Amino acid sequence: MRINLPAPSAEARAHSELVTGRVRREIEANAGWLSFARYMELALYAPGLGYYMAGARKLGRDGDFVTAPELSPLFARCLARQLAELAGHGLPDVLELGAGSGVLAAGLLRELAAMERLPERYFILEVSADLRERQRDRLRQSAPQCADRVQWLEVLPRAYTGVIIGNEVLDAIPTHVVVTRGGDILEAGVRYDAGSRSFLWHEFPAPEGVRSAARTLGLPPDDYKTEINLAARAFVRSFARLLERGVLLFADYGFPAREYYHPQRARGTLMCHYRHRAHDDPFFLPGLQDITSHVDFSAIAQAGAAAGLDVLGYTHQAQFLVNCGITDLLAGTPADDPVYARLAAGAQTLLSPAEMGELVKVIALGKGVAAPLLGFSRGDRRHTL
Repeated sequence: MRINLPAPSAEARAHSELVTGRVRREIEANAGWLSFARYMELALYAPGLGYYMAGARKLGRDGDFVTAPELSPLFARCLARQLAELAGHGLPDVLELGAGSGVLAAGLLRELAAMERLPERYFILEVSADLRERQRDRLRQSAPQCADRVQWLEVLPRAYTGVIIGNEVLDAIPTHVVVTRGGDILEAGVRYDAGSRSFLWHEFPAPEGVRSAARTLGLPPDDYKTEINLAARAFVRSFARLLERGVLLFADYGFPAREYYHPQRARGTLMCHYRHRAHDDPFFLPGLQDITSHVDFSAIAQAGAAAGLDVLGYTHQAQFLVNCGITDLLAGTPADDPVYARLAAGAQTLLSPAEMGELVKVIALGKGVAAPLLGFSRGDRRHTL
């Protein structure tokens, strides 16, 4: 349900109408419907139009949502300690996926420089030209001494040795949505209703790949709606193929499968973000809002293992940050320092079970690297996957 969402400017609304037209044309060319995964892909990533591909500001206080690195510099400082440990294992290069505003990259590089553990190369894989420019500006302003180590990529390298990090990346990968009806499995897709001039849900027989994946989950047989992100699994497999030696490190909202597909979670996890309001209507102003689904971390672990990766750790964000020294870092700022209150408030959001502390999970998948890693040295929950 949408509640009190701000009205867009005339320019923003005109942009959303262009996105709507792009999706409508594809629906018309596809017998009147699209899978939700394809709709989400167009709404977020259509060249020049999608939410992440156009120029409007998305992240931070002036955007639609705030990520952990923007909430507090302590997030990057903790993650830097994990990267420093991995550099000691002979993994000096870092590849960040979808670096957003660039605040995490800048924070990591500053902290690693202070620790004398700067990566030999810091790669950023970014599909948005607009975001690449913003990242360059951020790094020039915030970490100018490290700028010569940063390289932007538009496609994956053929082979890679090092650490690959993705903060809130997996939840933005387009996902299939399924519904159970009387024991049958249908796919929830999208149609366009000319009368209301809006997109609506449309159920159709699930293709075999989606149907077979759903059958393995033991879903309740009737009136149960959820997501199955086949693309996220393929995403992990693609990185497993190019990784010669190293670690994939993902932080995201999500659950293990037994929690994700719990009978009481009968409406799934789709969530949209528009000007710091969260709601569940993915058809509101296409192209102007973020669309996400939580991550099935069991599926991510299984995809990695099937592709030859070891699951090196899995835990709540709060435990990962505590293991990486967040309390010591906070204690390093005197309580009477004007900065302390802001740092403490940010740490509370990062650690609180009611906010990001337990809702966000961190998983490490690796090849040629032995566990335990620093971030999972206590409270490792791999057994729940």
